[in-house]
Amino acid sequence: MNPAVQPAASPAAGAPAPAPLLPGATLGVLGGGQLGRMFVHAAQRLGYRTVVLDPDADSPAGLVAHCHLRAAYLDAAALGELAHCADAVTTEFENVPADALAALAASRRVAPAADAVAVCQDRAREKAHFARSGIACAPHAVIADETALERVDASLFPGILKTARFGYDGKGQVGVSERGGLRDAWHALGGAPCVLERRLPIAVEASVIVARGADGACVALPVQQNLHRGGILAVTRVPAPDLDDETADAAARAARRIAATLRYVGVLCVEFFVLEDGSLVATEMAPRPHNSGHYSVDACDVSQFELQVRALAGLPLVMPRLHSPAVMLNLLGDLWHDRDPRRAGSLRDPDWVRVLALPGAHLHLYGKSQARPGRKMGHLTFTADTAGEAESQARAAAELLGIGAW
Repeated sequence: MNPAVQPAASPAAGAPAPAPLLPGATLGVLGGGQLGRMFVHAAQRLGYRTVVLDPDADSPAGLVAHCHLRAAYLDAAALGELAHCADAVTTEFENVPADALAALAASRRVAPAADAVAVCQDRAREKAHFARSGIACAPHAVIADETALERVDASLFPGILKTARFGYDGKGQVGVSERGGLRDAWHALGGAPCVLERRLPIAVEASVIVARGADGACVALPVQQNLHRGGILAVTRVPAPDLDDETADAAARAARRIAATLRYVGVLCVEFFVLEDGSLVATEMAPRPHNSGHYSVDACDVSQFELQVRALAGLPLVMPRLHSPAVMLNLLGDLWHDRDPRRAGSLRDPDWVRVLALPGAHLHLYGKSQARPGRKMGHLTFTADTAGEAESQARAAAELLGIGAW
């Protein structure tokens, strides 16, 4: 973010919250991926018009919005048109240029604010914010340039070297077992500013999604338990089966505090590790709805996307209620690729007929035209009267689709 640009979306401390935008107003979103698509669906269900700014003519959100502006995120004319069309604007991914949000905030309500997004875009600033909030995170060192390599404390090995910016879904990360490999790992990441984190003994991965309004009201979805494969979320289970109430409550309190000290407005996801000794550490945050909260569309009375709409529009934030235990499976593009080596490279549709015959199945496909390995094509949520039944049906679907067991 340009340091000369002043954030304008969050009201000053003690300032009154802006008047609510009622259904019939137009809500804009920077980014046209699946998160934007589900935001658009939630906004339209509540009676709002929608406009998406995304350069891809086939973007999932652009295909379903009332208006799709096909332009780069920093295109001045497109930002002007978005400000003209929309009464308020949000974002659906953290790597949207913060300067674009700041430019829009000069004339329109924007949530989250550019300064909050800028913190989430930089791992070093993110960890500094955790520390300011009094929330523990992994021991780490910031490597701003090559001279910092020699000053890294030996206690951080073995560790994981991560680019400070533009890393997600396991991208921009290299394992480093000892100091001797650090320089090569740094060069492998392009010599960009990085953060080296000590590798921790993880017992459980969890996440908390909070929604915070301009008036400071804050609500949270139930704590989610997650499983990642190759750095990409694979499975989410709610209620979290391996978290006790005390730990879940501590994670929820920590996420609320992180949002409050950031003066955040909108939906924020904070990811946590529960270590083998039972301690809790924050790992990263995303200034938007999160993959681990997709189950809420089918298992809660208020989804994370409706919360995003409510926070942006200034509508009341009500505490979501989990009406059904749920298990969510991510559907990656690999599922469309034939596993038979004799037909390498050929594509086929997964057996949706058999999957949808399973009780409690909720299939969500994102309208993406190309199924590439590792690409998020959709998700599949199972709800049931009991967590055990949801888990049983999800495992049956995973076996049908060839998704690894957990």
